[in-house]
Amino acid sequence: MTMQQQKILPPHRSLQVPGVHGYTDRKSVAAGEVVRFHISSDVPYTLSVCQLGSDTEGRTDDAVLHTFEPSAPRVHPIHPGSYVRVERGLDQPLRALTLECWVQVWSLGTRQSVIGQFDLAGACGYGLFIDEDGRAVFHLGDGGAFRAEGQLSGGALQPRRWHHVVATWNGSETVLWLDGEAVARGRFDGPLQPGRAPLRLGSSGIDGLADAFLEGDIVMPAIYSHALQAHEVKARFADRGLHTPRGRTVLACWPLREERGDVVADASGHQRTGRIVNHGTWMIVGPAFEPHRVNEFSDDGYDPLTDPTRGHGLRLASDDLYDCRWPESHAFRMPADAKSGVYVGRVSFLLDGRSAEYDITFIVRRAANRAPAPVLVLCATNSWLAYAATPFAKNVASDPVWPRRSAGLQNSLPEAPAFCSYTYHRGGQPTYQVGLRMPWPNASPNALYDPADAGFSQWTRLERRLHVWLDRCGYDYDVASDLDLHRDPGLLKAYGTVFINGHSEYWSQPACDGLDDYLSNGGTAIVLSGNTMYLRVSYDEECTVMEQRKVRGPGDEDGAESVELRPPAGPYGEQYHSQDWARGGQFRQAGRSCADLIGLESAGWAFADGDDFGVYHATQPGHFLFTQPHPLGLEEGSTFGHAPGGGLPRAIGHEWDLSVATLRRMTRTLPAGERLPEPHRGIQVIAEGRRQRPGRLDAYLDYYSQPTDSLGGLSAEMIYWERPQGGRVFNAGAVGASWVLGADPSFEGLLRNVLHHFGVRPATGADLADQPSLEHAAP
Repeated sequence: MTMQQQKILPPHRSLQVPGVHGYTDRKSVAAGEVVRFHISSDVPYTLSVCQLGSDTEGRTDDAVLHTFEPSAPRVHPIHPGSYVRVERGLDQPLRALTLECWVQVWSLGTRQSVIGQFDLAGACGYGLFIDEDGRAVFHLGDGGAFRAEGQLSGGALQPRRWHHVVATWNGSETVLWLDGEAVARGRFDGPLQPGRAPLRLGSSGIDGLADAFLEGDIVMPAIYSHALQAHEVKARFADRGLHTPRGRTVLACWPLREERGDVVADASGHQRTGRIVNHGTWMIVGPAFEPHRVNEFSDDGYDPLTDPTRGHGLRLASDDLYDCRWPESHAFRMPADAKSGVYVGRVSFLLDGRSAEYDITFIVRRAANRAPAPVLVLCATNSWLAYAATPFAKNVASDPVWPRRSAGLQNSLPEAPAFCSYTYHRGGQPTYQVGLRMPWPNASPNALYDPADAGFSQWTRLERRLHVWLDRCGYDYDVASDLDLHRDPGLLKAYGTVFINGHSEYWSQPACDGLDDYLSNGGTAIVLSGNTMYLRVSYDEECTVMEQRKVRGPGDEDGAESVELRPPAGPYGEQYHSQDWARGGQFRQAGRSCADLIGLESAGWAFADGDDFGVYHATQPGHFLFTQPHPLGLEEGSTFGHAPGGGLPRAIGHEWDLSVATLRRMTRTLPAGERLPEPHRGIQVIAEGRRQRPGRLDAYLDYYSQPTDSLGGLSAEMIYWERPQGGRVFNAGAVGASWVLGADPSFEGLLRNVLHHFGVRPATGADLADQPSLEHAAP
């Protein structure tokens, strides 16, 4: 199957999404390359390409590079819903039939399809379904109009539990079997014709369009040309979906062993190869899986591909969508000398009679033929993607405040996909993947984040504080996205120092390797981030889908753990990625501690109210980073990392990081068989980030991400580390570190000192030897 064939969407139920929405073909382009915009709008609009200016709280000085002619309204549909389409269906009359599948349905309330060739209302062949109440439904027909007498229903499937469903017809009697037992019997005298409807797994047709999608997981679907007898059904149930059926009567069987990609092979010998539409989710554990085989806290060599109990599940969802497939609306070649940074395609339109703007954010890298700047600033685009809930959010004219854990804004259409790494699919399936060829309105430079009273953001708006500060101070820098580093782990070698900025939570293994190699060869890193490098991501071959895996613990299958402690997660055992079959979730549980790279580990969060944010307290005021070349005049216990007077912005909030040495002190209970790592040598804690006012949603975590108590409000540590394996790291340990730039002269002076000692000088003007007042009132 060619790549072009894979991209063609078969006839599929569509949704018309109201409002203005858009995305670029790539989230990052180089200067001199063409950026392509894909926009759906139900109102007239004008698109401009803009370089963001120095106003991080507004748009007052953004530079317009190009404005296109006004565009007429043009709404493009979306086509959510995943299933498997088999081009070579059954095409001969049948004298007997069995449909078999292990199914784990996630929610009820709608009619869902498991397997069959069935299109309402005029091409109804055979099919296995689940009705609104969870009953199995077996339908047989002549391939034409729907025949109610050909339908048998019975049994009751329980959500989030594996069931073995079998439907048999011996030429006259129909039987439904559930978990090895007959639950309903009926009669169908034929004729049985497959008809012209395509063969689908996880979907059936309505008026020729794929619809009635399964909200669930499937294992070992199969079709037979004979009716399985009772002993055969019981044997298949006892097998737990681990072995393929054999024999001449097997017309099709899909073992689902691929565990990646779009192709689903048929083991029957009849070459009924399937293709997954809208991606689906691989690496789902089956009904025979034994959780004790996987260590919860470490990667001890477990290989999911050799586990004889794991099974091979495929998860499908009615709202699966990772590529809108919208046509190109506008294209613009970035100037070859365009400054590297954050840009937007700005859509201007009228919203209820008011002027409104919708920004499509993208990154511009330096041109390939241009010499690199001394500094690279990494944009935390993996996190922007992970939090991209409600990609089709209802347009608003004011700066939107996104709810905590990115629960999302009001959806422009209730049926439109609204899942992200922090929210479930509509049917309750955990989200393991997000698409890049989708809108990400949370990445807009005007987006804010809870707490609503703080004026805080964790994405573009926050990160641009650093960009604007570097511009103001005369430092030359380039920017790159997380995906750029993933694709080219060696790109850091061209730079004197690298900034890790914002909420840089999601990293790929190649990106970690690139940073480790860079530091080990003498590089320097400035980390103005918290919760840094906490979770692993991977990408598909085309880098259009990002995967991450969060799962519950083996003893928490029913969600007993507080939802305030962990974000939405999937069943234990599913922490292995389909892109590379390696363990996902927390890096420290996947065999690599980020503290080995940057000195600190994620240690908790709090973002209920603006008062939750704390400040830094100097612990080594005589350290050279506080005194050379710019003496900051701090004393032991002096506070910084806050606005004058102690007000917002304050640095220590949202999420934060601590050293292994401190996490050891906070770990009260060791999980069975685990041993704490030794503290890292050479780390100098030069300041402590403390939060004196506990918040109502505080979560302090120990080394194993177990809930624990704070050490007197200690939340973050600011460190300087000359790594024994090479390289130097300054780590501020808090998501809000960049937030105080432009508000706190002490933190700005500290950052200038760090850059100075890392060999970076301003390109213009003096090294700002004259400092503004560094005095602050205690908060």
